Amino acid sequence: MSMPAKRKAVYDDLYNLPENMTGEIIEGELHAFPKPHYRHSNAVSAIGSELKPPYQFGKHGGPGGWIILIDVEIMLGENLLVPDLAGWRQERLPAPPVGNWTTVVPDWVCEILSPSTFRIDRVRKMPIYAAHNVSYLWLIDPLNRLLEAFKLKDGAWVVMGNYSEKDKVRVEPFQEVEIDLANLWWGD
Repeated sequence: MSMPAKRKAVYDDLYNLPENMTGEIIEGELHAFPKPHYRHSNAVSAIGSELKPPYQFGKHGGPGGWIILIDVEIMLGENLLVPDLAGWRQERLPAPPVGNWTTVVPDWVCEILSPSTFRIDRVRKMPIYAAHNVSYLWLIDPLNRLLEAFKLKDGAWVVMGNYSEKDKVRVEPFQEVEIDLANLWWGD
């Protein structure tokens, strides 16, 4: 007895998710995740607060010239991904996309790892980002207080550095401004 072919997920499937869930389509499969926990949310807002003023608005000694967004939908081939943060050089994304998602590949993505997403972020999404030529990827683990920074070279991720706890870092593509990692962690 043959099994019926599994239907590939489509964008409209996202409308059937409960409001408290975030959905992504990865290799034709719908993945739904609950809204993030407080340490995750704190890390997202903290890194956004560190990067957006200097890199989007040119404040605090930063060069400006970037668009940095939280939780936006990005269509990469048949995959609809929602990185925690994504950044584009302004000349590559000069105006907001018209629809809910964009096909413009980000120059940088940042995933905040959580217990419900870390395997998907590392095993499924990292190769997709590489295949679509995202230049930089940061993985931030707020529970273990770690930042892993990667740069794409010849189609593969190369580790630029691993940082933790109270390190003060300058990391590509945002090396002009020092980031105090202690600002990303909340709680003991």
